[in-house]
Amino acid sequence: MVMHALDRKLLRDFFRLWAQVLAISMVLACGVAALLTSFGMYQALGDSRDAYYGRNRLADLWAPARRAPMSLLPEIAAIPGIRTAEARTEGMVMLDLPGREEVAVGQILSLPASGEPLLNLPILRSGRLPDPDAEAEVAVNEPFALANGYRPGDRFSANLNGARRELTITGTVLSPEFIYALGPGALMPDKEGFAVIWMPERAVQAAFDMSGAFNSVTIALYAGASEAEVIDRLDALLDPYGGTGAYGRDRQISDSFVSSEMDQLWTMTVVLPPIFFGVAAFLVNMVLGRIVALERSEIGLLKALGYSNTAIAMHYLMLAGLTAVVGILVGWGFGAWMAHGLATLYADFFNFPYLIFRGSWTVYAISGLIGLGSAAFGALRVALKAARLPPAVAMQPPAPPRFRRGLIDRIMARLRLSQPAMMILRNLVRWPVRAAASALGLSMAVAVLAAASFFDDALDKMLDTTFGLANRQDVVLMFTEDLPEIALDELRSLPGAMQIEGQLSEAVILRNGHLEKHTGIEARRPDSDLSRVVTDAGRVTAVAPGGLVLTERLAEQLDLTIGDPVEVEFLSGRRETVSLPLHATIPQYIGLGAYADFETLNAIRRQAPRVSVANVTIDEAHRAEFHRALNEMPALAGTAMLTDMLRSFKDTIQKNIDITATVYIVIAVLITVGVTYNGARIQLSERARELASLRILGFSRGEVSFILVGETMVLALLAQPFGWLAGMGIAWAFTQGVTSDLYEIPFVIVPSTFARASLIVLVTALVSALIVRRRIDRLDLVAVMKTRE
Repeated sequence: MVMHALDRKLLRDFFRLWAQVLAISMVLACGVAALLTSFGMYQALGDSRDAYYGRNRLADLWAPARRAPMSLLPEIAAIPGIRTAEARTEGMVMLDLPGREEVAVGQILSLPASGEPLLNLPILRSGRLPDPDAEAEVAVNEPFALANGYRPGDRFSANLNGARRELTITGTVLSPEFIYALGPGALMPDKEGFAVIWMPERAVQAAFDMSGAFNSVTIALYAGASEAEVIDRLDALLDPYGGTGAYGRDRQISDSFVSSEMDQLWTMTVVLPPIFFGVAAFLVNMVLGRIVALERSEIGLLKALGYSNTAIAMHYLMLAGLTAVVGILVGWGFGAWMAHGLATLYADFFNFPYLIFRGSWTVYAISGLIGLGSAAFGALRVALKAARLPPAVAMQPPAPPRFRRGLIDRIMARLRLSQPAMMILRNLVRWPVRAAASALGLSMAVAVLAAASFFDDALDKMLDTTFGLANRQDVVLMFTEDLPEIALDELRSLPGAMQIEGQLSEAVILRNGHLEKHTGIEARRPDSDLSRVVTDAGRVTAVAPGGLVLTERLAEQLDLTIGDPVEVEFLSGRRETVSLPLHATIPQYIGLGAYADFETLNAIRRQAPRVSVANVTIDEAHRAEFHRALNEMPALAGTAMLTDMLRSFKDTIQKNIDITATVYIVIAVLITVGVTYNGARIQLSERARELASLRILGFSRGEVSFILVGETMVLALLAQPFGWLAGMGIAWAFTQGVTSDLYEIPFVIVPSTFARASLIVLVTALVSALIVRRRIDRLDLVAVMKTRE
């Protein structure tokens, strides 16, 4: 195959500009890798979830009750829209694990007396399922078994409705219902301290006194069935039996967390890649624009030799295309590696039996096309400009720009600046568009760093408010049913218990017109010190008698403002509906909350003061004795160790933040290098004759270098405030994209975050400029004075 002259020139230019090509390619590669990783993992999580749910028949609805007769099941199954209805018995138990000091919590689920479950089918990972006639055989979720080193045949003890029983593990399983297995009151999975336990139906019914009855029903719907209508009819049937309200997958805790993670990945897909592609397009435009300016005479000669406008334009577009191809290939490789590593983390974090990571060619194709499109967008105007040059005009040097002495020049003269400083400022003022574009590119590097570091600031705010101000207890004790408040006196005799306060919680539906939300109302004594209602400023908010305090997100979802009446339907006991005014709203970062006065809530329920949980602080010196005593408490349904939970939460999240911060530092450095290195090279190319003249006139190398480096650093300094603003915008967009009922990331960026981002970008810009500055030392003054280069 014969290589044409333009093809040879294309390859020569490509290799001659290897450093600039590499800088642009790395920025483009970041965009491709970010898109490939975030969208690829979004697709992988969605495919894995859908496949898992489909193969193992995850229910569409869950309906808890206190005690419903088995004879009700056919009537439930006959509700229009229900395809499958399965009754089961479940309950929370305290576990005594060999070698573990703290108490553990287990959620027991019944297995059918014959055959496999119709819904929420567990996958057997080792051993076998319990014998239907056995009384002490169980299967446990695999993460719990692995975390504690359990294998089939091992034993542990459980407090089953007040009776201590030794249970034998026959097998380990995974279930689509517990991809994200959270214990009561927990923020993150505790694989060692929370077990999901499958037990034969007869044994569970006997343990919880549920023979011939059930306390939970799971439902699968026909395609197209109205979930809302089915829930209404289901609630009506279960209401006489203590039903607390059916709910769909949107309120099922495991699916909610998986869906929230997918929302985060989608937000990353939308927010981050466009930044990199935009900077890459700017760099391509900047470099090609300079190349065309330098090659005017060559373009005129090529046209004189018969090359068409199309051929000229395609030549420069191909140069941009080759640069893009390098970036795309690097981005594909890095993105595939990142996606594989992230898939491994997700497989460990979520309890999927498999993670379907197809590496679909469509994701690669989309990222590649966007990469080529961004390079083409940056090159198009320059390529068309080159193609439109008439040969006679192109063969002549460009007319020098005409400048007039203006106000800024007079101000600089009054300031008595040095000649190099005046040259720097004049060049920026006389080429404002190019200077602004360079500053904008650098500001994106600052923005990426500031937006990435904001996670650390947000995490500190979340933890300080949630644990340092609102929840200051060490342990939360959850009871199987509400107890009289005087029962707290017995808890004060627990070894190591220092401070004990009660709290009442009620499951409710809050309504405002057609808007409604299933949530819970919490109430505690006004003088409570361990669990408090606080604002984001740390001020304790007292809940006034006769009204409600709602979290801002909940009030927004119900379209409520201060003073509006809120319809409150209680889902347990007397299924009453009352109206309470909204007295105040507060920010809350974890969960949705509704708060009422303790006396008011008990009065509405027409009962003597009762409590659902106890908040406790303990003496660490008596920690072991405290936990041993808990194992003997029959009324205890579960515990939440907030100190351990906080430590685990911080350790896990901090690891992710550290990894993320490292990745974004590398990305910001690549953007900065791409902008500053290319900008400095272009400055040196354009001003080589000018700089050589200064050297001949007696200026030192330092003074001449100061002009080149100084202009780069002035642009970098000008970029900082714009980068801070852009970083705040990206962080804000991310907080809006990931806000859910589960949590809200506060929009918090402290000054040190901006300082750190600016320092990294400024140091990188200085190093890049100094690398180009070394070329000044190698300038051949005589050769430079004979040519424009």
